[in-house]
Amino acid sequence: MIKSYQKLLDGNKKWVKDTLAKDPNFFKKLSQGQKPEYLWIGCSDSRTPANEITGTGSGDIFVHRNIANLVVQSDINIMSVLQYAVEVLEVKHIIVCGHYDCGGVDAALTNNDYGITNYWLQHLKNVYHKYSDVLDNIDDKRAKADKLVELNVIEQVRNLARTQIVQNAWKRNVLQIHGWIYSFNNGLIKDLNIIIQHKDTLAPIYRFE
Repeated sequence: MIKSYQKLLDGNKKWVKDTLAKDPNFFKKLSQGQKPEYLWIGCSDSRTPANEITGTGSGDIFVHRNIANLVVQSDINIMSVLQYAVEVLEVKHIIVCGHYDCGGVDAALTNNDYGITNYWLQHLKNVYHKYSDVLDNIDDKRAKADKLVELNVIEQVRNLARTQIVQNAWKRNVLQIHGWIYSFNNGLIKDLNIIIQHKDTLAPIYRFE
């Protein structure tokens, strides 16, 4: 019996063969470095691959993913990615992309014990408490969860704008932050139209009311 992971290795070989058939210099060009315009902060959900759902290729998007696409300033992982993307790669756009039917958001709406994940989910619960006056008036569970998905993206965009990395970048160049939502139902991305850019900032720290 072929081990289940073998299909990944076989798939890689087929991908290389097909890619070289289309562009014999593909890997040579890829090895020369990257200069993406976009940093994508998305959910770890296996159904949300950034390049695939945006129709882009290798080298086009610098990607960070975690449960429920959170931007937590105490998380050295995402802060390191952010710093590299902004200060070294000099990306022009940062996109926070959540998705409807998010398992992390669904979990945060319960009182279940998820072990160490509870610490991460607390950030989502904090978003819920901030908007409890809106969310508590939604009876339908799916609608409530999807509304929290949207509010969470808005909050993570705001969290990004508050980081010193982004604040410093705005002193040097143009950088935009966007909030999007991806839907499994139709494959489309919804732009929440919450673009934040340099002209919107109040030095030294952007403040949201």
